[in-house]
Amino acid sequence: MSTGWVSAMAVLTDDGIVLIDALTSPADAEGVLVPGLRELGADPETIKYVVVTHGHDDHFGGAQYLADRCGARVLMAPADWDLIARTRPDNAPTRDLDIVDGQRLTLGGTTIRLHHTPGHTAGTVSPIIPVRSGSERHTAMLWGGVNTPRTVPELCTYRASVRSFRNRMRDAKVDVELSNHPNDYGLQRIEQLRSRPDGVNPFVLGEPRAQRFMAVLDLMLRGRIADAGRALSGGVGE
Repeated sequence: MSTGWVSAMAVLTDDGIVLIDALTSPADAEGVLVPGLRELGADPETIKYVVVTHGHDDHFGGAQYLADRCGARVLMAPADWDLIARTRPDNAPTRDLDIVDGQRLTLGGTTIRLHHTPGHTAGTVSPIIPVRSGSERHTAMLWGGVNTPRTVPELCTYRASVRSFRNRMRDAKVDVELSNHPNDYGLQRIEQLRSRPDGVNPFVLGEPRAQRFMAVLDLMLRGRIADAGRALSGGVGE
C-alpha cells in the first residue's frame, strides 16, 4: 500500500496482520492503509503488530494511530526508539517493543525474521518474510533503508550490513525483493502484475537475482566510501 513515494507492506496471516511500516501520518493510516487493507479483503482491525523499519517519520507516522485504533503493538530497534526520543518528531509512536537482531516474530503460523542492518539509521531493520505467489511458496526480503549516510564510518557500517544481510538472504533462500520506496520499480511491477495476473510474477526474481540486488548495493557503497576517502585526503572525487 503506497502513497506513491513511500509504501507499507501487509503480511496477512491466519491470526491477523503484521504491518511493515505505517506511512507518514495518522491521515495516511486512516486514508490509505485502512481502506487499502479492506480492498484486499483484510480487516484492518486485526493488525496485531506494526514493524517500523527505521525511525524516520515517513515510516512510523501512522503507527500510533493504528496502536490506538487496533491495539497493535509497535516494534522498532532500540537505537531508533532512542533516535525519536531525542528528536521528538510529530506523530512519533509511544515506545513499545524493541526488535532484537535476528528476532523471530510469529503470528498465525507465519514467522518473520527481523535483522538489524544499521546504516541508513543506527537502528534500521530489514525483514525476511515467507510469502506466496498463487500456490507457490517463496521468501521475500525488504531492505529497511536505502539512502546512504555521508561519513566514512557510517558508510562502512552500511556496507557491513549489506554483506551480513546478503548472507542471511542466502541462508533463507530469498528469491523475492521488496522495498518501502519505489526505487526498485515496485509500483510499476504492481501494475504489471495487475495487468497480467496469470503471467510471471515480476517480484519473484529467483535467488541469483535477489543476491545481485545486494551486490549492486555493495558496489555502490564501495564507490561512495572511496569518494569520501578521497575527499578527506584532499583528492578529487567524482
